[in-house]
Amino acid sequence: MATKFFIFFFITIITLTSVTAEDEGTGFVDSSPNRKFLKSKEKVSHFRFFWHDILTGQNPSAIQIIPSVPKYNKTSSFGLVRILDNPLTLGLKLSSKLVGRAEGLYASASQSRLSLLMVMNFALTQGKYNGSSITIMGRDVIDDKAREMPVVGGSGVFRFARGYAMAKTRTFDPKSMQSTVEFNVYVIHY
Repeated sequence: MATKFFIFFFITIITLTSVTAEDEGTGFVDSSPNRKFLKSKEKVSHFRFFWHDILTGQNPSAIQIIPSVPKYNKTSSFGLVRILDNPLTLGLKLSSKLVGRAEGLYASASQSRLSLLMVMNFALTQGKYNGSSITIMGRDVIDDKAREMPVVGGSGVFRFARGYAMAKTRTFDPKSMQSTVEFNVYVIHY
């Protein structure tokens, strides 16, 4: 059942992100660009925050929805999928100021090493960015000291966003299964 849900979920994501060009004669496609973006200059913003992945305790922020394939449990956790709603804070400690949530999923996508497919929205909650989000989708090889993932879009202030995110694991506790990852996100937006 979980495998069918996972397949349905990914097909839905791919379908929703696919854009097809339609004939302009249909009446519902306008080729004229949004004038607001023609007049605006692009900006580059740098965000630094800490992503807290909490797998145990009273209120985990990431839960497993599909277990790994038993054959790969020890090497890569291949097939494992978790849904997440992780806190984003200004400091390394979970008690630091909360600036948003990372909402999405990660899936172990390699048979030979712990390499995750990350699909997340960094939903920001502070200042002029409150209500805006930055979308990340890419490969996260956990063993690597620094991992780079692309910014593939956003909403609110970050419409038409592009850029990249650098992730570095700062803490990992094998007993509690909690990890803290520092994200430096560079976003080009209007």
